[in-house]
Amino acid sequence: MSKINQIAWDDTVLPFQLDRSSIRGRVARLDGVLDHILSRHDYPAPVSALVAELALLTALTGPTVKLRWKLSLQVRGNGAVRTIAADFFAPQSDDTPARIRAWASFDPERLDDRPPFEQIGDGYFAILIDQGPGSQPYQGITPLSGGSLSSCAQTYFAQSEQLPTRFQLASGRSQISGQPEHWRAGGVMLQTLPARPMEAGEGEGGSGEGGLIEAADILQGAESEDWNRANLLLDTVEKLELIGPTVGPTDLLLRLFHEETPRVFDAQRVEFGCSCTSDRVRDTLSIYSAKDIASMTTDNGVVTADCQFCGAHYEFDPNSLGFEATVDQDGKPIDPDRYDGDAQGRAAE
Repeated sequence: MSKINQIAWDDTVLPFQLDRSSIRGRVARLDGVLDHILSRHDYPAPVSALVAELALLTALTGPTVKLRWKLSLQVRGNGAVRTIAADFFAPQSDDTPARIRAWASFDPERLDDRPPFEQIGDGYFAILIDQGPGSQPYQGITPLSGGSLSSCAQTYFAQSEQLPTRFQLASGRSQISGQPEHWRAGGVMLQTLPARPMEAGEGEGGSGEGGLIEAADILQGAESEDWNRANLLLDTVEKLELIGPTVGPTDLLLRLFHEETPRVFDAQRVEFGCSCTSDRVRDTLSIYSAKDIASMTTDNGVVTADCQFCGAHYEFDPNSLGFEATVDQDGKPIDPDRYDGDAQGRAAE
C-alpha cells in the first residue's frame, strides 16, 4: 500500500455490512490520535495498553449511536489501575471529524507483572450517553469480566442492548521506515440484530461468566450459524493486519470476509479533542464558598486546575471563583446587588 493510502486510513472508522448475513461492523485505525493521547502522560506499559484498548473501543462504539454530543466509556476498579475513561464527541457536521480523548488513573506502586486487565481488580465497565442540554443522560453498567475490556464491552451489548457484538483489537508501538516510533491501534467490530428480541425473564441465567448473557443466548437457527461463521473468519485476523498501516481496511475486509460479500460505507474521520475550557472549570467551581476556594488557593495566591485528558493548565484569581466571587474573570468588581440576587437564587435551588 502506498504512503498516501496509509495516511488516508490513519485515524478513521470505516463502517461495513456483510450482505450475506446482514451483520454490520466497523474497522477502526488510530494513529496520530492514540499517539497524542498517550504522549501526554508517562504511563507504564500495562496502563498504556488499557488506555489504547479503551480509546479504540470508544472509536468503534461511538458511531453506532445516533449521537448529538458525547459517548463515554468508563472503567472503575479497586486494583492498581483505578480509573480509565474515554470520550467520543460526535462530529458537529457531516464534513467534520469526531473527537476522542482518553485518560487513566493508577497507583504505580501496586502495578506488577500480571496482564493489564488483571491490574484493574474488581469493578465495573460503564457506557454513558449524553445527548446534550435538555436531555437525560443514559448509563449502562456491567461487571468486569472476560479478561479484557473488549470482552466487557461485548457483555454490555449482549446484556443491556440484546445486540450480539464482537471486538477484535490490537495496539502497540510501530515504526515505518524513515519515521519515528509511535503508537498505533486497529480493530474490527461485528454486530448483528437478532430476529426475535428476548422476552421478560428469558435473560436470567445466561451462559457467560457469572450468568451474564452472551451472543449464544440471544441468537438461534440460521442467524446463529451466520454469526458463528463471521466470528470464525474474524479469528483468522493477525495483529499486524489490524494495526496496519500496510494493509488497508478495505483489503482487510476482503481478505477476511470475501465470501460474505462485504459492502463499505463512508469512512468517519477522528481526531484528538478535549472539551475543557476555563469557563467550564469556573462553572465546576461555582458551587463552592469563599472559604472552600481559600482552601484551594496556592501559596502564590492562585487556584490551579489541570485537565486530566489533555494536560491543559489553568490558573485563576480566587476572588473570581465560587458563588461568593467579588470580581469577574476580567478582575472587574461584581455589582453587590447582582451578587445578592445570585446568592438568593442559589440558595433557592
